[in-house]
This record gives sequence, structure tokens and C-alpha cells, in this order.
Amino acid sequence: MSLATYRKKRSFSKTPEPRGGKSTRGELRFVIQKHDASHLHYDFRLEMEGVLKSWAVPKGPSTDPEIKRLAMMVEDHPFDYRNFEGIIPKGQYGGGTVIVWDEGTYVAAEGEFSDRRKMEKDLLRQLHKGKLIVTLKGEKLKGNFALVKSSYQGENSWLLMKVKDKYAKKTDITKKDKSVVSGKSISQMGKEPDKVWKSNKPATTKKNTRPVKKKIKTATTGVKARYTTTLSPMLATLVDKPFDEEGWSYEVKWDGYRALAFLHNGKADLKSRNKKSFNEKFYPIITALKELNLEVILDGEVIVTNEEGISHFGSLQNWRSEADGQLLYYVFDVLWHDGYSLMDLPLEERREQLKELLPEHPLIHISQIFDSTGTEFYEVAKKMKLEGIMAKKNDSTYSPGIRSKEWLKIKVAQRQEVVIGGYTNNEGSSKLFSSLLVGVFEKGKFIYTGKIGTGFSEKIQREMMKQFKPLVRKTSPFQTEPDINKPSRFRPDPPAAKAVWLDPKLVAEASFTEMTDDGVMRHPSFEGMREDKKATQVKAEKAKPARAVVKESVLHKKKIITRQVKGERKTLLNPTDEQQERSIQGHSLKFTNLSKVYWPKDKVTKRDMLNYYYQVAPYMVPYLKDRPMSLNRHPNGINGESFYQKDVTGKVPDWIDTFPYTTEGKKKNFMVTTKEADLLYMASLGCIEINPWSSRVQSPDNPDWCIIDLDPDKNKFDDVIETAQVTKQVLDAAGVDCYCKTSGSTGLHIYIPLGAKYTYEASKEFGRLIASLVQQQLPKITSIERATAARRGKIYIDFLQNRPQATLAAAYSLRPKPGATVSMPLPWEEIKKGLTMQDYTIHNAMDKIKEQGDIFKAVLGKGIDMKKVIEALEKI
Repeated sequence: MSLATYRKKRSFSKTPEPRGGKSTRGELRFVIQKHDASHLHYDFRLEMEGVLKSWAVPKGPSTDPEIKRLAMMVEDHPFDYRNFEGIIPKGQYGGGTVIVWDEGTYVAAEGEFSDRRKMEKDLLRQLHKGKLIVTLKGEKLKGNFALVKSSYQGENSWLLMKVKDKYAKKTDITKKDKSVVSGKSISQMGKEPDKVWKSNKPATTKKNTRPVKKKIKTATTGVKARYTTTLSPMLATLVDKPFDEEGWSYEVKWDGYRALAFLHNGKADLKSRNKKSFNEKFYPIITALKELNLEVILDGEVIVTNEEGISHFGSLQNWRSEADGQLLYYVFDVLWHDGYSLMDLPLEERREQLKELLPEHPLIHISQIFDSTGTEFYEVAKKMKLEGIMAKKNDSTYSPGIRSKEWLKIKVAQRQEVVIGGYTNNEGSSKLFSSLLVGVFEKGKFIYTGKIGTGFSEKIQREMMKQFKPLVRKTSPFQTEPDINKPSRFRPDPPAAKAVWLDPKLVAEASFTEMTDDGVMRHPSFEGMREDKKATQVKAEKAKPARAVVKESVLHKKKIITRQVKGERKTLLNPTDEQQERSIQGHSLKFTNLSKVYWPKDKVTKRDMLNYYYQVAPYMVPYLKDRPMSLNRHPNGINGESFYQKDVTGKVPDWIDTFPYTTEGKKKNFMVTTKEADLLYMASLGCIEINPWSSRVQSPDNPDWCIIDLDPDKNKFDDVIETAQVTKQVLDAAGVDCYCKTSGSTGLHIYIPLGAKYTYEASKEFGRLIASLVQQQLPKITSIERATAARRGKIYIDFLQNRPQATLAAAYSLRPKPGATVSMPLPWEEIKKGLTMQDYTIHNAMDKIKEQGDIFKAVLGKGIDMKKVIEALEKI
């Protein structure tokens, strides 16, 4: 089978990936490669007819038959790719680190075949039909797996699932994260210097880590012209309906901000149609444009999409950081490239060149052209609730700043039945009424949905006033009375208006462009009265998922929009505003002094710290939930004065929980963390490290874990590692699972789950027993003496952390130490000589967490049987 697509996407002078390779005559091979590119994923490959049929599986395979994994079919790969491990250089297609996560042989799960050729033929038949069942014989994956065609994300979408058999398990198989070939993890492979691809071309004198620019063919480069930043975008003419005519093509009308991108000499500028800079407002797009390393001027639209991939103007207006939605730049034209103006070339040629020069990027997409009839595409857009469509003449040239009739826009209006609850009279207006106040019924309540001020003739108004007269009332019928004089971005200074309220009995139909997040129609227009429906039956119409609508269309095989997969968190706070306010889980949080440097040597700011805690919150909050906190505040960074705060009485917002305690006869309260908003509130106070109790408020005297804190004096860290390994050996001998994390400061913390079944006193004495056994094996380098002088410079095996109200830095907590280190949970195979505290910091902690997942969660499990464990330990 052809590998043309595979080869077209790669430059083999710049990437170590194989060009081809012949398959063997033995059993069919399969391979699963773990690939850390722009997004971590797994590539599932099956040998068929000399090539590897390939699927990208974002979350990796599962051995649980109840779990279905999305698998996007990609281009065929050469047979030799099954052995590939290494680093694809940044800037190349699929740039990132690759390991062979699993490999082996496979057969068709159903049927009996006399030879391999017949089995391959049947496998291809299954593949063509959209359901493929195979039996894998790998080192990690065994038994039957099914690949089933799906319409979830377009024509290349499949589902990978485990078939129920003796190899089915509920455990997460991806936790086995090492290569079956090299034994290395993704992070370890990424640090291998001999795995970095070196071209066979002579080295240049200047190192350049940026992607190599693509050159477009000189035969179609347009007219030689200097780079400029003064261009304005070409504008489209609004028409009232779609049409069918040869020589036109169609694309989605994105509901965002039109923007020209100017890329020159490693710099990037993004400008609005009136030349306003978007550089600060849409900073992720600027970063993405710089990464392209192109000499080019692009025309496109900045949008924020919802989960269905539909652009949402309201979200774009309110966008301040990546926490506010997925920001994208859809490019639909190229005006200048590498010293040549392309504006006099036909649109079709400009489009081809755009495809050739623009590399793949998660934030920069090419707006797709659809070669269909206008009316057909309009109907699809209408069903999908898009803002509209664009029609462009294929041979049109680009005229900056001109509203052209060779580019047309056709808006799509949605419709909604509404109930009239009143009307307004504007001051100074001669109209019988200025607008209708309308709503819908939700659970018996009349909810306001907007003010309709267009679509009426004078005749219609006279007829409607006759219907209104018997329904006039003194009070508003709406659940919440609307503010009819509220300014908007369209009418910042609206005329004074007076409302006349009506009993909500009359039904009308309105068209509109969009329903805002608070349920109000945008750009509503009156379409007519409805007499065939009772007012109480009128409810807000809920749109079906876009993919379900597209499937019904004749264009369902076209990928009209890209449905947004919920991905990793990025930033909560933008990089410029010194003071920002964010709504977190419905609570308003104000963040101030964001540029204050908290780690001076490392130039890490308060903003960086808050962004980290926002990113890590889903992993960290389970270890904080329902636990009283000791606040260790560093309002001026790690070199400034710090203080502990336990009592928060009257000092925290009402939505934060507290836990009472009494000291010196005074009643006080600890802060209790229950959710992400609480964590970010603490961080906003300057709590660099987060210190929870070992017990929860539901059982305050019963800790969830026992801690062995290895605290060195002047010892080498390798001695601490050796002590941790011996501690594990002692606990292994007693059949106890334990979990280790770096302290982020100087030592290591070892946790043993207790399940809140024992008192603090029992936990402390259990810890004393473990510490004594370890110290007996390592008397030269360890001590269990509390007094520093008595330790004589040895590692202190601290079991007294298991006392009531004692706290340690939580898993994933930052520490107020040079380097902005993190208290990082690690698998035991990584607790070995060579590990340093500086290996995990604010800069790379999230990468490590995403690679290994939350490996610490077992400390929240049901816990040990302490009596049996003590009996086992006493025998050691």
C-alpha cells in the first residue's frame, strides 16, 4: 500500500524516522508507541500488506472492557517504524519523543485461516467494514481487542476497546510506562543525547532551534514586494440568501475578531481590521505565530470555541486567559510570503500556497473550503447553529480594505418561539411601541430572554396593540424584572425607556443569531405571531450536538468544524494585567501584585505560582479536601519575611469552610480546604507551600496516613535515598505498600495508608517502630533522636510528624526554596542514586504529572491492618 502521505509529511534529512522497510514472512506484528508530541498519545499500529495501519489513541489503551478509547486513524506507516524510538526534532511533523510502549504479534480473533495471506485479506475486509477484532500477543497487552468505526470526530474516528476475556482487568495498564525495548520512560528517552537526531548535513555555525521555514514554489510566488505592516483586510458584502453558481467555494463564517498576522524577523504582530494590536490580549496566538518561524502575512479570525468546536463571540469578548476557553486562530488567506506579494494571485492559488507553508499547530488552523452548492452548505450551517457562511469566488484577487462583491457573507438566523411579557416606549419616539419584552417558561417560571426591537411594520404594531390592551398589568410577569435601560456594546447610551407589562399569554416567533450564556437572544428580530401554541408550552429550545446534526447531512463526510476535546489546563492569569479577577467554581477571586517576584534567582513570579496551582489543582485537591490547613504565608516571596497563620476567624470569605479549635480559652478556626477555589485563595495570600492535616474534619483524630519523614542534616542526598530504599524493604517484608515523594526541600516523605482507622497516637507509635527497624539497619547514617545535637549530623527518621495538627507539604506542593521545587510523588524505581531535589520544579512538574498520572492516590485507600503489620514487623 502507498506510503505517499507518510512521506509527504516528513523531511527525512531532518527526522530520524524510517522511510520504509519490508515485512517478514512470519506472524503479523503489532506495536504501540508512546508519543509525546504537541499532546501525549499512543500510536496503535497493525501490520497489514507490508505497512502498519495506524491509529492515534489520546488516552492510550485500556484493559477494562467497559472503557472505550477514541482512536483517530492516521496515515499508513512503514514496517520498519515498529522499531522506532527516539526524538523527532521540534518543528518537524509529530515533533517529540517516541518509545515502543508495547510490541508483539497478532492474529484475527475470529475465523480459521490456512495461511497468513488469507488472514490478512479477512483483516482488510473487517477494516473496510469498520469493525476489526484481533488477538494481541504482546508484553503488556494480551487477548482480544476491537476497533470499531465511529462518527464521534469525523470519518477517521474509531473506538478501541478491550473484549471481555481472561486478560481483562480494571487496572490502568498505561501506568506501566516504560519501553519494552529500551526500558526507558518518555522523560528518560527525552534526556538521551544520542537519541537527538543529527542531520548528515554539515553543521552551521549558529544554532537554530526553530522549525525550518518552508519555501513555496517560485513559479507561483507572485510579485516581488517589501514587507509591510499597513495592510487592511479585504471585506465581504452581506447578501440576504445563499445561491448556487459555478466558480464559488464556501467556508464557515467564524464568529470572532478578524485579524491580520504579520510575521517578520522572528517577531509577530496580530492586528484588528482597524489596526488595533491584539498582541497582549491574545498572547497565546502571538506565541504560536512566533513558533511558526515564517516570513509571512496571514488573514484570519481569532475565535473561542465551545466543546462542539463552534465559535462563541461572548466567550471571546470575555477572554482573559486560557482558563476562559480554547483560543484559536483560523487562517483563510495569505497575502505576502518571503519577499513576494501574493495578493494578485487567484484565491485558489493562494489557498494552495497557504496549505503548503503553514505547519500543523494546535492553536493555528486553516479554515477549510467546501466545494459544494451554496444552498446545501447554508442548510448544513443552519442545522449546526453556525453564525453563517462565506462565499468566495475562486479566481478572486485580494483587495486590501475594499468591500468586495467577490467575497460574500450570508448570515444564518436561528428561530425561537417566545411569550410576550411586555413592551417598551422610548422617550421621544413616535412608534406605538419600541420593543417587545419576551421570555420562555422554565419549570413553571417565566424567564426573560430578550428585547426585540426590529421586524415590525406600522400595520403590525397597530394590530398587536389591540391584542395587548386587555393584558396590561401593573407588575412585571418575569421571574426577575429585566433592566430595560441597561447599556450594551451595541447601544452604550440607550434612550430612556418605560415598560408596559403584560400577562404572558401571547406567543410570537423571533429570529436571532445566538443565545448568550445567560439565556438572552443576540440580534433578535420579530418574525410573526403564533396562534397554534399555548404560552405555557413555550420553552427554550435546546440545540442537539453538532456532530449528530452533521451526520444527517450530505456533507457529513466533510470535517466542517473541529470538535474540541477537553484537554490539559494552561493558564489562569494572563501575562500582562497586574490585577485580575476570576470566577472559580462560582466564587469571585481577586489576584493582585501578579508581577511580584517570589523566587528572585529563578525569576518566578506570583502569577507563575498561581498558574501552576490552577494547572495542578485537579491532581492536588484530593489530598487537601476536608482538611484543616496551616497557612505558611510568604507575601514578599521566599526571601521576604514569612509567617504562619492558623486562626482565620473573620478573615476568609463566607464560602470557605472552617474548623473550630480552642487555645488559651479563646475559640478560633482553622481554614478547611474543600475545593479548587480554596487552594487558589490560599495561593493568592502568598501561601507558596500548602500544608494540610493528615486527618479530615469528618474524623479529626484519625489520620488517613502515617508518614516517615527522612530529614537529612549534612548528609549526601544519596544517603537519604538509601534510607528510603531500606524503609521500603522493611515494609515490603511486612507486606505493606508505601508511597514516596520528594519533600521539595532536602528530604523524602514516605506515606503508608491508614484509612482513618487508627488514632494519631497509634500512627505515631507505628511510625516509631518502622523508624527503629530502619535505624538498626543503617546506624552509621541515621538517627531517631529528636534533639539535633544528639543526631550527630545523621539523617533524622522523623515519626513525630504523626501527631495531631502536625503538617507537611502536600503532594505536588511548591516549596519556598531556591529553584521553585515541587514535592513530587515518584515511583519507587525512580528513587535511586542520582535523583536530586532540583529534578522537579515549577517549570517541569506538570509534564511529569501528565506523564505518570497521579501515582500517589493509593495513600487515600482503605489502609493497612495495623495489628497484622506490627506482628509481621516484630518478626523482622
